[in-house]
Amino acid sequence: MDKRFWAIIGVVILIFVGIIWANNKKAGAPDNNSQATNHVEGSNAKNVTLVEYGDYQCPVCYVYYPVVKQAVEKYKGDIKFQFRNFPITSAHPNALAGARAAEAAALQNKFWEMHDLLYQNQDPNGKAGWVASGTPQSFFETFAKQLNLNAEQFKKDYASEKVNDLINADIREANKVKVSGTPSFFLNGEALPLEKLVDDKTRQPSVDKLSQAIDAAIAKAAKE
Repeated sequence: MDKRFWAIIGVVILIFVGIIWANNKKAGAPDNNSQATNHVEGSNAKNVTLVEYGDYQCPVCYVYYPVVKQAVEKYKGDIKFQFRNFPITSAHPNALAGARAAEAAALQNKFWEMHDLLYQNQDPNGKAGWVASGTPQSFFETFAKQLNLNAEQFKKDYASEKVNDLINADIREANKVKVSGTPSFFLNGEALPLEKLVDDKTRQPSVDKLSQAIDAAIAKAAKE
């Protein structure tokens, strides 16, 4: 998987060059009065916040998803984890649709459950499932049923301006901190490069590496 992982990284980096600006314009006409989303897990007892800007169709996000999930579970009593949307629609045609599904579920208090289903059912090769579908909403409606959501309300929220505005508000926040690709991580406001999260031997994303970064942030916060 080593060659495949770094090949994906390389392709994604190339795609990002020159498309981010266009992507942010395509996401929809933003309501500048909308607040960014506030999807958080954890207690923040150690005054440390890990933020991820993610894209549900991004194959690299897919690779990092289980690593982040394990780390968040490990530190849930110490830190706060926050996820924000940054759909790269120029590269991932169904990314915005995925973000809409998550935000529609959030309005019924099931954001994290939908977030997990979107990644767990993502095909990183882009050849199957919702990422390859011309009608991804049908998949999301199935996910909504699995989560026992109100189906009609989910459909209404999925297509709503409110959900669109929330996603665009996240994009504005991402632009402020100069996000240029996904996943992008920040620990207490400081960018956390992906290369720092890759194991030296396997060259794969590592829970241990992410844990080291979190431990360092906890130690730093304790001194401040």
